[in-house]
Amino acid sequence: MEHKVLNDPHVVQKKMVAVKKLGKLVGVVPTMGALHEGHLSLVRQAKQDADFVVVTIFVNPTQFAPHEDFEKYPRTLERDLELLRELDVDLVFTPTNEIIYPAGYDTHIEVVELARRFEGVARPTHYRGVATVVLKLLHISMADIAFFGQKDYQQCCVIKKMVADLNLPVKITVCPTVREHNGLALSSRNRYLSPEERTQALVLSRSLQLARELVHDGMTDANKICAMMREKIETSPLAEIDYIAIVAPSTLDELTCIPVFHESRSNANLPRAVVLLAVRFGVTRLIDNALLM
Repeated sequence: MEHKVLNDPHVVQKKMVAVKKLGKLVGVVPTMGALHEGHLSLVRQAKQDADFVVVTIFVNPTQFAPHEDFEKYPRTLERDLELLRELDVDLVFTPTNEIIYPAGYDTHIEVVELARRFEGVARPTHYRGVATVVLKLLHISMADIAFFGQKDYQQCCVIKKMVADLNLPVKITVCPTVREHNGLALSSRNRYLSPEERTQALVLSRSLQLARELVHDGMTDANKICAMMREKIETSPLAEIDYIAIVAPSTLDELTCIPVFHESRSNANLPRAVVLLAVRFGVTRLIDNALLM
């Protein structure tokens, strides 16, 4: 795969110009490496939907606050490349910090309102870093489609808003969260969990399932649903809840009442609402979500 692994943006763009001249549809999967089945599911979807697939591996320093885990974030490049080789990815972009943010770099992208809430409260500069690096990766890869995981639901909303506001000719495809057999959402940070923390973290998927069941049974009071989820999560002694919220799917505005759609609504696949949560187990902060249909 050596010839398929590039770290120079200009070389990548030259390659992509040639690919686009052939009329090929380009898909990009932006990652920070430490690849797991969640990432690989995005790559498989990209291979179905696009003719030429680019995977980017870059641990982006600007989306980490000073007290966060940038230095210890898992970096497993050799293993990542082997996994991507098995999936026959067309190109892997592996830039360094100095390549993405050269000396004197001074441009940042901010999606203001969507980024202020939830994750933005705990991590005020996080989405500015995400939006900036994703925009650069979209430009460098010249992607027609970009693939992201639903687990980072707010991030997906921020990226969709940026793409719409800046009139970028890119389709954003959000793929379902991949979970372990026990329900725990796959995350590169799961490796930080102790065995006991991992066991107790299963309460997150159970609380989301509770929310789905309550809505399916006709409950529309968002506050009551959140309270019942909180009660379930608090049965885990190690859980420290950051937030639980039920929000509108696109705006992330908090809801007090989940809307009841009629059968005539234009798109029956759209969720009525989304429940978001962030919970800490020891030093590890986990996020998860569920669509409420």
